[in-house]
Amino acid sequence: MKEELHNILQQHISPHSRIQKVSGGMINDAYYVETDEQPFFVKTNSNVPHSFFRQEAEGLALIRNTNAINVPNVYFYNEPKDDEHGVLILEWVEGDKKKHTESTLGRQLANMHKQHQKKHGFYEDTFIGNLTQPNELYDNWIEYYRNHRIIPQMELAEQLNRMPLNRRDKLNKLLDQLERYIPSQTAPSLLHGDLWGGNWIVGRNGEPYLIDPSVVYGDRLFELAFTELFGGYSGEFYEAYHEAYPIPNYYDDIKPIYQLFYLLVHLNIFGKTYGHGIDRILKKYV
Repeated sequence: MKEELHNILQQHISPHSRIQKVSGGMINDAYYVETDEQPFFVKTNSNVPHSFFRQEAEGLALIRNTNAINVPNVYFYNEPKDDEHGVLILEWVEGDKKKHTESTLGRQLANMHKQHQKKHGFYEDTFIGNLTQPNELYDNWIEYYRNHRIIPQMELAEQLNRMPLNRRDKLNKLLDQLERYIPSQTAPSLLHGDLWGGNWIVGRNGEPYLIDPSVVYGDRLFELAFTELFGGYSGEFYEAYHEAYPIPNYYDDIKPIYQLFYLLVHLNIFGKTYGHGIDRILKKYV
């Protein structure tokens, strides 16, 4: 792969590139690339759909165009054929966290969430981790959440033998009464879509950057619920967010239902361990 990557770098970035492999997540191979002009971050993968890196690049562009929060610059991506590696070349972002970093992140994310569209969902299928995320555009948020978030993950879990009959029955009962708990008419905010604590980093002067988006338009509380599922966010983050875009009290009823989607994703990617968290949530409602 290094030879193929060298050729891409010479053609699109610099004729003189020094490549060093770095950690880059569970899905892709990642490289630090040093050139005479500047460093770059490169992700590659030989086993992804042709639109995989294009959609990441376009998601970063959507976030950047809000002028609300930083994302790395995109310098190149391809849509690989069957025998090619997928490649995404990004700005290398590096810096130290400052006292203001997490409050800045909260305020800027709130401002990003103020960017609204007319419909919920997205105009094409995307990816959540390495799973395909089916999408359509809906007027009604509950219909989108039920039909394009929970049901596809439930069906995939059944295919993987990770959806016992009792769990499936409780999920179906909860899906039938979502209107009792979450709003159907809420403003469709631009969401990062996969905002666990590892998907933001720190750049120069302690400024936060969002990375690895799975963008969607939907209820901003869906995003906030995920930030609370696995940690990675401080009290300063939530205080600054609330000051910029007040957060209603959604903790008792709405938050667990939104976290349910991400637990189903983790169940399907990582295995049965995440079933316990799903069952605890279902027990609360059914």
